Amino acid sequence: MEELLAYLARELVDHPEDVRVERRDAGPDVVLELHVAEDDVGKVIGKQGNVARALRTVVRASAVRTGRRVHVEIAG
Repeated sequence: MEELLAYLARELVDHPEDVRVERRDAGPDVVLELHVAEDDVGKVIGKQGNVARALRTVVRASAVRTGRRVHVEIAG
């Protein structure tokens, strides 16, 4: 899941070397925190949050196999 989120984010941003994903286990859930360069936060969020919503949907779909719920947080 982390690798998928990092790959997708690297394809969207101008500074792919600054993309980092941190994983936190919160009981039965997993929280993936996406870190990007300050200049790239808008690209990852998108207009009206459409890109962020799409990223969350893809990552959640990939996590179905694990049986755990995944939350994606975007940090600058």
